[in-house]
Amino acid sequence: MFNRLYFPLIALFWIVMNVLLWRAEFGGGNEAVSAVSTEVVWQKILTAPDDSTLEINSNGKRIGYCRWVANVGEELSTGKISSEDYVPEGMIRRLGCYTIDLEGNVMLGEPASRLRFNLHLQFATNHVWRRLALRVASRPSAWEIRAAAEEETLSLKYEDQAGQWSRTFTYDELRHPRQLLEEFAAPLPLALLGPVAGLEQKNLSIGLQWEARNDWLKIGHAQVRVYRLHARLLDRYQIAVVVSRVGEILRVELPGGLLLVNEALTNL
Repeated sequence: MFNRLYFPLIALFWIVMNVLLWRAEFGGGNEAVSAVSTEVVWQKILTAPDDSTLEINSNGKRIGYCRWVANVGEELSTGKISSEDYVPEGMIRRLGCYTIDLEGNVMLGEPASRLRFNLHLQFATNHVWRRLALRVASRPSAWEIRAAAEEETLSLKYEDQAGQWSRTFTYDELRHPRQLLEEFAAPLPLALLGPVAGLEQKNLSIGLQWEARNDWLKIGHAQVRVYRLHARLLDRYQIAVVVSRVGEILRVELPGGLLLVNEALTNL
């Protein structure tokens, strides 16, 4: 009797397991788009094993590119950062900080007119930002912004053919941008003061309320599991970031028809 049931039981077990695996991978329904902690997604991004090279498009037209590089900094047990591979005996390496570097350029109008940018961000292990350095240049002009969380200062520098101008502001001064505009009406554009309010938000949100969820992304003929970050800017504009399961930036949707797409996807 047992021998007669042996094969049907094995067959039934195999069918049930395959159905459960298929549901977990493709038929999760609401589970596939379930919410996930933003901290989990940010951690994936900060520790991604590969860089993200993105093509920048405006209303379907390619206007530039950028490269996103995330790195993990190590420090010794003494608290000093080591730049050498050799670790003295008795010293233990541990996580010291995270860094993000973003560089690229976009075409402003004529083919010869390009805006180049370099951004460097440093975060502590709890995702609190430490330092920011941004350079934006379009010949012959260039802007530089540097901020340090510990000093609570922001330095601004401008240079062109006529010369250069620089000034360091405290956070207290930046809380009253109207006074600064009255004092520096010509060299201090309001657009550069926009991100300053976000500097006081000492985490990766930069003042935005982010939500994260599991999602799917169609690549070729296949469906791939991804994370999707979503936020609203000024309660009007939508920002969406699609991230691979290992933290690589795949797609960024910005207001004004701006779209950043990973080159690995554009070459398919």
